Amino acid sequence: MKCPFCGEADTKVIDSRPADENTSIRRRRQCDKCNKRFTTYEKVESIPLVVIKKDQTREPYDRAKIERGVFRSCHKLPISVDDMNLLVDKVETEIFNKEINEVPSSLIGELVMEGLEKLNAVAYVRFASIYREFKDVDTFMEELKKILDK
Repeated sequence: MKCPFCGEADTKVIDSRPADENTSIRRRRQCDKCNKRFTTYEKVESIPLVVIKKDQTREPYDRAKIERGVFRSCHKLPISVDDMNLLVDKVETEIFNKEINEVPSSLIGELVMEGLEKLNAVAYVRFASIYREFKDVDTFMEELKKILDK
């Protein structure tokens, strides 16, 4: 590993430990030339994932988009950030476990809705109102009736 301070190619690992819930390895390194220390992270390279949108265009998968949708849906509700991140992690895990290169955005949306439905009914309705693009009050009320019937 090249030293970020002096550019020397020879560095040694002085400490290794798991990071990010055992999904990566954190390594403390020391440069043999300048003796400065720095940290690197080693992570498994994942399959590049492409999302197929409703209009059939394709774009690279972006976890931040799922996070934004979940966080907006849960805004001002008694839901912890940890719970929201756990939901996003579960959705992401389910997507990557399919081991496919392309995933429809509709699948991602349905997975988020399933998770929000279990987490908080108001957050679920907020997300559903945007995701399902309710055109009028009647379709919105139908979705609410589904929740109330459960």
